[in-house]
Amino acid sequence: MKSIDKLINDLNKEQKEAVLSIDGPNLIVAGAGSGKTRVLTTRLIHIIDQKKAFPNQILCVTFTNKAAREMQNRVIQNLKGSSKAIPWLGTFHSISVKFLRRHAEALDYKSNFTILDTDDQKKLIRNIVKGENLDAKKFSPQLIMYHIDQWKNKGLLPKDIKLKNSSSILKSILKVYEIYQNKTKDLNAFDFGDLILFCVKLFEEHEDIKKIYRNNFKYILVDEFQDTNFIQNKWLNLLVNENQNICCVGDDDQSIYSWRGAEIKNFLTFDQIYKNCKVFKLEQNYRSTKNILEIASNLIANNSNRLGKKLWSSADEGDLVKLNCYRSGKDEAQGISDIIEQKIKKKYCLNNVSILVRAIYQTREFEERFLQVGIGYRVLGGIKFYERAEIKDAVAYLRIINQKFDDLALERVIGSPKKGIGESTLNQIFTFGKINKLCLEDSILKILEKDEFKPKIKNTLNQLMSMIQKWRKDSNRLKHYDLLKLVLDESGYSSMLKNKKDLENENRLENLKELLRAMQDYDNLQSFLEHVALATSIDQEWEGAKINLMTMHAAKGLEFDVVFLPGWEEGLFPHQKSLEEKGDFALEEERRLAYVGITRAKKEAYLSFAMKRAYHGDWMDVLPSRFISEIPDESVEKNEIEFSDTEDFEFNQDNSIDYEEGYRSPGWDRYKKNKMLKWKK
Repeated sequence: MKSIDKLINDLNKEQKEAVLSIDGPNLIVAGAGSGKTRVLTTRLIHIIDQKKAFPNQILCVTFTNKAAREMQNRVIQNLKGSSKAIPWLGTFHSISVKFLRRHAEALDYKSNFTILDTDDQKKLIRNIVKGENLDAKKFSPQLIMYHIDQWKNKGLLPKDIKLKNSSSILKSILKVYEIYQNKTKDLNAFDFGDLILFCVKLFEEHEDIKKIYRNNFKYILVDEFQDTNFIQNKWLNLLVNENQNICCVGDDDQSIYSWRGAEIKNFLTFDQIYKNCKVFKLEQNYRSTKNILEIASNLIANNSNRLGKKLWSSADEGDLVKLNCYRSGKDEAQGISDIIEQKIKKKYCLNNVSILVRAIYQTREFEERFLQVGIGYRVLGGIKFYERAEIKDAVAYLRIINQKFDDLALERVIGSPKKGIGESTLNQIFTFGKINKLCLEDSILKILEKDEFKPKIKNTLNQLMSMIQKWRKDSNRLKHYDLLKLVLDESGYSSMLKNKKDLENENRLENLKELLRAMQDYDNLQSFLEHVALATSIDQEWEGAKINLMTMHAAKGLEFDVVFLPGWEEGLFPHQKSLEEKGDFALEEERRLAYVGITRAKKEAYLSFAMKRAYHGDWMDVLPSRFISEIPDESVEKNEIEFSDTEDFEFNQDNSIDYEEGYRSPGWDRYKKNKMLKWKK
């Protein structure tokens, strides 16, 4: 256990200043790898050590329970006295629960309220949709929950929402929201979004309760402040006392969660809201080499909405960041795999190597390559490609088309999308099949022939059986990937995902597009299904170290010796859809995501892009990401990859290209070769 003096003396000059400036509003702009958790924890310990406040007079808010536990352990280890003397330390949600348990009656709830999980919410919403006679396909629980969550993040209960010139769909969702809130009230329950929202209502409507906590909390500390949304920021503002002893720590350059409701303006305008605010910048990085930081700093400097800082390190220059160009996405996966096998494995443990992608479907080509060469891997924050629900659903359709005795496949097909076939009907079919020694499909056909199903179920199963038989005929004339396109459309599966407009279903659609592309590598349906079976049944739990595969979003807060960043191409990164929806705002967030990705690397970083990539089943020539043109030439080692069956090429980074036309054009028009790459014989 270190003394508080020792803890402070171990800090650098800027860290020490941030810790010792206790009173008044403080904003600590903490660059990647600059020791922000250490500063926040030391500051908290220093406040208690100086007897500026008792532990229970300090409110410390984090974004994850893991971060809260780590801070709590550090505080306990470094404070003398009882371990019970700890601050109010936790996430926005966990602390809100404490407030609500104490004051539930003021909101006309009982203190033993239930907290609903996602499954509870879905079940409740399904019942409401059914009770209101709404189309269950059009009004999915995910879609309704998305809008409810958005409203709650903005502090809006049903009575606060005024819809003008809105679609009938949104008006119906608002009606569901109103019924939903009344139902949760009857259940004496809060959902996750309610926890912060109802605390805000509590403090706004009960001045006496607000004063209790304003007077009690002499100091407020907030971690990852750049990730706060509107309602979280309001929650904080209501608790700040007249002395304004609030200290917020974060990095505006790592604000990458606007799709979750995070508002970077909370961070950027903090010193305007709190007029006497002191701003401290932690720019010394303890994680990465100088070359990695140079690239990250040059890249993020292109953003205009930032407070501004430049990371530096006393570490070695390190290796130059590698910039590789590959002929295709498949070559990229193979090339990165070769680098790992031939070079990286000899220097680093694979647990300290990561591949960070912009879109989760990109993992598929890497997974298949690693399976092929026997490299262990794990997918963090996601599910392995062929184990994802939508992929299993699509493959189930192909399996039952391929052979009718695949009962497991047909059972999955019956439930995806849902067709109103319940457990009792399935039990009826299985029992009939067992008695008569028939497969599931033949059992259904026989019971249909005997006319023993209820009329609605009879029509549904008749239609399904007819479609399956039709698809089997189609399989004789269509390519297997064209067959799957047809099946996804005619089964209603594609429209089911398209009607649920949220990020999760957009990712599922992208995964299905990637599946269609993967199928083109196989001669026929049989060979593809064999590949899938082997890919999913192979023992992937190799002993020993494994490469980490994840999205850049999932990598925030992590660090690795070596990081590979593939797919740096226009349309993929920055992402086309984001740019079309939010323009320059999205471009800056995409650039922040690039900054996060690069700064995960401690010793080596590899950027790469492909010259062409399969998109919606077609090969398209693509441009390197504009982010590559924002990196100084002297900071990277450009590798001209040679292919045995094609010409060589050289880099020609033309910064004068007008991107506006490219990324805003409908359908992401084909980019022409030679715009940023010049071929040579």
